[in-house]
Amino acid sequence: MAKRSEGVKVVCTNKKARRDYHIEETFEAGLVLRGCEVKSLREGKANLTDAYAWVQDGEAWISGLHISPYPHGRREEQDPDRDKKLLLHKYEIRRLHGKVRQKGYTLVPLRVYFRGGHAKVELGLGRGKKHYDKREDLKRADAQREIQRAMRRR
Repeated sequence: MAKRSEGVKVVCTNKKARRDYHIEETFEAGLVLRGCEVKSLREGKANLTDAYAWVQDGEAWISGLHISPYPHGRREEQDPDRDKKLLLHKYEIRRLHGKVRQKGYTLVPLRVYFRGGHAKVELGLGRGKKHYDKREDLKRADAQREIQRAMRRR
C-alpha cells in the first residue's frame, strides 16, 4: 500500500478528491499525532475517504482522517476518529481562511505521507465540480485511453 519515491512514503490517498473537486492550489501541512498513531500510520493503517479540513480561531484542523488503533498500544489512549491539528505557517492559515470563506471553496485532504520522518498532509484548495464537469472529465479520460491504445498498435 505504501509507495516510496524521492524520500516520500505515501500512506494513503484520497482518490475521490480530484474527481469531485477542481483543485486550484496545494499546501503541505504537518500533523500533530500521538505516539501510537505514528506507528499505525507507518504501517499504512489510515483512511482519508471522508476527511475534510477547516480553519477555526487561527488554527487548521482535519476531521475524518481515520487512523486505526495500533494493536500493541494502550487501548484507552486511542480514538481513531479524533480531530487532528494541522501545522501551517500563520500566513498560510490566514490565506486559507480567507479563501475558504469565499463561496464554493473548500479544503480537501489529498494524501497523507511521511517526508523526512515527519507525517504530512497534502491539502488541496478546490471548488466542487458539477455533474456535467465530471462527465466531461470521464469523456476526456476515455479519449486519452483510446489514443494510447492506437499508439501501442502502431
